[in-house]
Amino acid sequence: MSAEVRPDRRLGRDFFARPTLEVARDLLGRRLVRVHRARRLSGRIVEVEAYVGADDSACHGRSGVTARNRVLFGPAGVIYVYFSYCLHHLVNLVTEEEGFPAAVLIRALEPEEGIPAMVRHRCGTGRQRRPPANLNGPWVAGGPARLCQALQVDLRLNGADITAQEKIFIEKGVPVAPDAIQATPRVGIDYAGPRDRKALWRFVQRHHPCLSRRA
Repeated sequence: MSAEVRPDRRLGRDFFARPTLEVARDLLGRRLVRVHRARRLSGRIVEVEAYVGADDSACHGRSGVTARNRVLFGPAGVIYVYFSYCLHHLVNLVTEEEGFPAAVLIRALEPEEGIPAMVRHRCGTGRQRRPPANLNGPWVAGGPARLCQALQVDLRLNGADITAQEKIFIEKGVPVAPDAIQATPRVGIDYAGPRDRKALWRFVQRHHPCLSRRA
């Protein structure tokens, strides 16, 4: 399938310029599209996490602006990509008003388009990983690092505007019904304070097989 960009299907800046928890819930069921080598790689968003402001001890903006997190303080709809532990890329979508550090981390996708290419990206050339026989689980894009690898998202997209980009964007898709959404504590934030470790700011499509871990 050749790449196709349909502006009428895309989410605009107004979608992201809202309270982060609202945006996070509303992202479930939307389609994340990456155009790579003129091909669409896409998946339905089934798991996200919200990070909200300097008072959130799990948020990268808790200590103010730095060279690494500057994008997080930008306008709504900007992509914040960071390299975690010098191992994995993770992709976030900046929310709320400019100057306020908040974003939604995309944690898992249900692959839809370009699955063979996504599998090749996950297998790599040097690691010689073998994909499982059943790809209807989390192996392809069930986790923030896995989905970035599958979609070929890296620091070159840091700071890009997802509302205006042709290489990566969000299509409207079909939002998940409120009664099919489950809220849980966020994953991998042992460094955060007790209140923030317990905050139910991870949102998942209930019982979906592609989640990074069970809710």
